Amino acid sequence: MPVYFDISEKMKEEPMEDVGNEDKSSESSDESMEGDNTNESQTETKSQVYLPGQALQEGEELTVDKSAYKLLHHAQSGAPCLSFDVIPDDLGNSRESYPLNMYIVAGTQAARTHVNNLLVMKMSNLRGNKHSDDSESESSDSEDEDDESKPVMSVAPIKHQGCINRVRCTKIGGGILAASWSELGRVNIWNLQEQLNAVENPSLLTAYRNKCDKASADIKPLYTFKGHLSEGFGLDWNRLEPGTLASGDCKGNIHIWRIDNSGASWHIDQRPYNSHAPHSVEDLQWSPSEKNVLASCSVDRSIKIWDMRVSPQNACMLTASGTHTADINVISWNLKESQFIVSGGDDGMLCVWDLRQFGPNGASPVATFKQHTAPVTTVEWHPTETTVFASGGADDQIAQWDLSVEADHTEEPQDSVLAKLPPQLLFIHQGQSDIKELHWHPQCPGTIISTAHSGFNIFRTISI
Repeated sequence: MPVYFDISEKMKEEPMEDVGNEDKSSESSDESMEGDNTNESQTETKSQVYLPGQALQEGEELTVDKSAYKLLHHAQSGAPCLSFDVIPDDLGNSRESYPLNMYIVAGTQAARTHVNNLLVMKMSNLRGNKHSDDSESESSDSEDEDDESKPVMSVAPIKHQGCINRVRCTKIGGGILAASWSELGRVNIWNLQEQLNAVENPSLLTAYRNKCDKASADIKPLYTFKGHLSEGFGLDWNRLEPGTLASGDCKGNIHIWRIDNSGASWHIDQRPYNSHAPHSVEDLQWSPSEKNVLASCSVDRSIKIWDMRVSPQNACMLTASGTHTADINVISWNLKESQFIVSGGDDGMLCVWDLRQFGPNGASPVATFKQHTAPVTTVEWHPTETTVFASGGADDQIAQWDLSVEADHTEEPQDSVLAKLPPQLLFIHQGQSDIKELHWHPQCPGTIISTAHSGFNIFRTISI
């Protein structure tokens, strides 16, 4: 059954060092819950499931059901970060023992163009939720909680010219590189090693920040490409060919980058792949199984599959269109079953596509869902579960889906609004305002990180 909560709060002016599984607004909720405990039966009677879109009655409020989460934390970064990526680490795969440590790189969208930053963050000591049935009993005096049990966020900033539309990172030769799309129409490549070293050591971090405070010490990107005709959003590193990058702009042009054999410079094909032109390229995804195949989606309401071995004018192999009724904002390629792509658009619709059905006359999706009531701004397949994906949108919802679930028609019809939900919908997570991007952590099973105007959430539900 879906579970809902509300933990939104106003943005802080300065970056915080802490992340926690409760924000300040939850403190007042806890106090009111303590008061309600004086009449437990009355509280139970009033508690009910809330579905997005329902109007709250006077005196009603949304509260988190922590029993529905294995992990739940909230973080602030100063200015909103509307794009981020998970940095691969050496802490091991399939990490399910708490507390967790993880690393991300995020880009700010500050009110002033010249005060933006690329942020390298280490989130450490992320503890799982404790429930009443846990074998480990909670302390009776939470105010005396040991500081060592609190989660911490360490941040190493890099000054960035212009708001960051999108950021993506990759691992090359043991190092971490990030690409950032600037609103000024530039794509930058950054080496993040110095920042990753700094967030590991408090004294190094202090020295790094002191250095960054000096205007003459601005960190420069490894490379900057100014060949796009406008700003853009499409950006993706090739998983199968390290050092290969695709970038797409709002004029419909896609450029392919390749690092040279020395690893010191980049070759960028000046001939754009521009079958979408003049419409904006909104998202790009390299195939997880074929290194020369790229997918794109656009304001022109189409998804295109490209063969990058062919000249740009002949490279578009397959096209799907006609289902989305508005801009297609995001796509995600299934990492395990590479014939499937999921898309999300301004129409609030999610479409699952089978590439084997693409053809010269277009294609129809194998599944469509209309749970979101506003534009879908992010979608991503689970890294290991082939039938599971998550989506988020401007309706402040993150939904978890499992395509393997089918409706049980043998059950008696339920006289409830829940009966109208698609059976593939596993969970709805709320609490953030204007959700922009989510990613499953590939090394921490079931864990999602999401960013919005109201900050970051890091969570794992009991459903995945």
